[in-house]
Amino acid sequence: MMYQSTRDKSIRVTSAQAITQGISIDKGLFVPEEIPTISLEEIKFLTDLSYAERAKYVLKKYLTDFSEEEITDCVESAYSLSKFRNSKIAPLHTYDESASLLELWHGPTCAFKDMALQILPHLMRVSATKAGKGEEIVILVATSGDTGKAALEGFRDAKNTKICVFYPENGVSKMQKLQMATQEGDNVSVFAIRGNFDDAQNGVKAIFTNSEVRNLLETNGKKFSSANSINWGRLVPQIVYYISAYCDLVSDGQIALGDSINVTVPTGNFGNILAAYYARKMGLPIAKLICASNQNRVLTDFFGNGVYDKRREFYLTSSPSMDILISSNLERLLFDLSDKDDKLVVNWMNHLGSDGVYQIPDSMKEKIDSIFVGGCCTEEETAKTIEKCFKEKGYLMDTHTAVAMNVYLKYREQTKDMTKTVIASTANPYKFPASVLRAISGNAPEDDFECVDVLQQVTHTQIPGPLAGLKEKPVRFSSVCDKDNMKESVLAILGIG
Repeated sequence: MMYQSTRDKSIRVTSAQAITQGISIDKGLFVPEEIPTISLEEIKFLTDLSYAERAKYVLKKYLTDFSEEEITDCVESAYSLSKFRNSKIAPLHTYDESASLLELWHGPTCAFKDMALQILPHLMRVSATKAGKGEEIVILVATSGDTGKAALEGFRDAKNTKICVFYPENGVSKMQKLQMATQEGDNVSVFAIRGNFDDAQNGVKAIFTNSEVRNLLETNGKKFSSANSINWGRLVPQIVYYISAYCDLVSDGQIALGDSINVTVPTGNFGNILAAYYARKMGLPIAKLICASNQNRVLTDFFGNGVYDKRREFYLTSSPSMDILISSNLERLLFDLSDKDDKLVVNWMNHLGSDGVYQIPDSMKEKIDSIFVGGCCTEEETAKTIEKCFKEKGYLMDTHTAVAMNVYLKYREQTKDMTKTVIASTANPYKFPASVLRAISGNAPEDDFECVDVLQQVTHTQIPGPLAGLKEKPVRFSSVCDKDNMKESVLAILGIG
């Protein structure tokens, strides 16, 4: 299987090249030339297997230049009980007769990013031996919160690799910031930037595609790659957990094999829900994909009127991983639904860069309407949903999951659609203790660790080990840079320039 760029489909690379390169030289994103299929017979076969075995089966369909032994090594190194606190890796929690929560936060950093970023370093290691020339790989990451810590943990002390993470100084929770600032490892660096996530993301993309910087790295035996969801190696493991969730619903008797389900995903950068789209395209029986946004409702408006317009007020919310106005992975969906019209995609992306807006034609809007539903959630609704779900069901959820739950419940009420729905639960509630505690009890202490203690006392839930131990860890990273100085920060860390 070969991969092509969304902005020049004549560019063709192997999966190993796509993973090590991260982003195409033309600023496009790599996508498979053809999406592999999965039949109901295959799904039935997978229902009796473990999560790791399901992952091996699905990844083999996409990483065809990897040997079976290499995929097995990558999967078994990532999805083990030494890394994940639940034997099912991504368990389902039944919420009510039509909704189940897919808990994606049982990994080492307590967020869904672990599902991909525990395996990406292993995929990168194998890919580098296939596609590289022995260069040191330099991972650049822009994060709105969870990706940064998950990437740092995944690549910590990885051989022949350095990783540099940028996050918005005032755009992540205190707990997320502390997770990154205390990161261990000799090959890691962390910077806050004066700006928002979109500034960090744009800065990373600019560094990636700067020919002068790229040549400088090559001269010094180094090569850039990415751990953001712009990297196909980040996206493909996420397809696995939607297929796995369907298998679990079948094996638990909640649906019959072949029944359609809906999937609801809280999303900002559009990667997590895009993985569900690819699972659907493979043949997984998904009827509707419900895209949940917070107060930064750029995607909700796009699904409503076909106009993507980033020219709007940017809000800092209690669900910071979704505080995004440029949803990079939407480009992959546009490429697919335009029948791979790379010139059209380039035109839209140029308009987004120069004018801040683009509009898709009615024919594409009709295709989107047949698959996607967009919805959004206010800050007040987020808090009320956390309170409602805990008081009525005894289920404690984080702010991002609450956005998804709120959008789903409103969708169900409006449409009366009782199709079994998988709701992606993307973070442990203790990652956002002040917001969750405030929703439950009305107020919260200033100190995050005091919030953690009070939240446990009030809810009688368990504090995950990785977060409980944060308080005693020393802060290693406190640097702040301007958004225009990210390149210089990277070169300084690498000792070149």
